[in-house]
Amino acid sequence: MSLRHAFERGAKAACRFTGHPLCFGLAIGVVLAWVVAGPLFGFSDTWQLVINTGTTIITFLMVFLIQNSQNRDAAAVQIKLDELIRATQAAEDALLDLEELDEDTLEKFRQRYERLARNARIGRPRSPDEPSFPEDEDTDHEEDSAARPASP
Repeated sequence: MSLRHAFERGAKAACRFTGHPLCFGLAIGVVLAWVVAGPLFGFSDTWQLVINTGTTIITFLMVFLIQNSQNRDAAAVQIKLDELIRATQAAEDALLDLEELDEDTLEKFRQRYERLARNARIGRPRSPDEPSFPEDEDTDHEEDSAARPASP
């Protein structure tokens, strides 16, 4: 088993465990035990250092687990969305793998869809000659020229 595979399995297991109510209960139990131990240690610097160090280490490690989980979830959602776009005849195939485009191109797509939504809200139907893709838009339209992305 590769190191990457072992990390993925461990990260998935850790995410399942840390997201479980039992884990939250354990965390509360640790904090309560620390509070109860305070008078035994005279609320010393060592007593404070134990909880501070423990929580810092756990927080540091959780950042990586959360990021791994979010990356996996985001990739799965993108694949599912790509499949829905691919399977829908009326959908624009240019939107497949959109998350890989540069920020300027994404902004132009966003502006185009905001314009379409705004027009739909005021009851203006989409004209049959309106281009399907932002890069196909005619340069004679002032409002539309700002929403034209580079070819994806």
